Amino acid sequence: MRLLLVEDDDHVAAALSAILAKHGFTVTHARNGEEALQAVLPTAQGERPSYGVILLDLGLPDQDGYQVCGRIRKLTTTPVIMVTARGDVRSRIHGLNLGADDYVVKPYDPGELLARIHAVSRRRTGAEEAGGTQGAADGTVLRLGAVAIELPTRRVSVDGESVPLTRKEFDLLALLAQRPGVVFRREQIISEVWHTSWEGTGRTLEVHVASLRSKLRMPALIETVRGVGYRLVAPAA
Repeated sequence: MRLLLVEDDDHVAAALSAILAKHGFTVTHARNGEEALQAVLPTAQGERPSYGVILLDLGLPDQDGYQVCGRIRKLTTTPVIMVTARGDVRSRIHGLNLGADDYVVKPYDPGELLARIHAVSRRRTGAEEAGGTQGAADGTVLRLGAVAIELPTRRVSVDGESVPLTRKEFDLLALLAQRPGVVFRREQIISEVWHTSWEGTGRTLEVHVASLRSKLRMPALIETVRGVGYRLVAPAA
């Protein structure tokens, strides 16, 4: 897999590139936001660079990393994993709202990073092979009060107004929405949405749930069942 590493510290980039290379990755290194944006632009021949994942450090010297993420998302659908020392939930939600697919907080274990890279990569490949999520063949639309979830087009709207979601946010919402009122165990959600049983993904699940509640402006739509998991509470008609 070809990977774009956006990191201003050459020593950190060299060490991480060596680890990634040992695991079969071909790494392109961008040292700042401008280099990262240039790396995802089409070539003079109109060919778009093909990266499996973009690792984006937020502490860049020329631009705010969040701003770079937002601009990258407008140029490509390649999965973006933010790498940062900012570990608070608000920062994570902000990153996800800008289009990041995952969020890794420094200091991190290399095994954790590799697991997340493989997880977002598998998920993207699965979505491309399926041409979307469940229901693509029959044009299924799930309706929950003011919320409409179009499975074939991966579009979500509230009262007719489109709500942009990341890939994981959509798959999480679609999973819960197919069985309103049913409690999904955390392990089950992680398995079906992240395609892994790795326990460290639990925190990422919490952040994605918080992001969905914020984007849909319906905090009560997804209910936390303490010690078990989550369920979707269908709004009253």
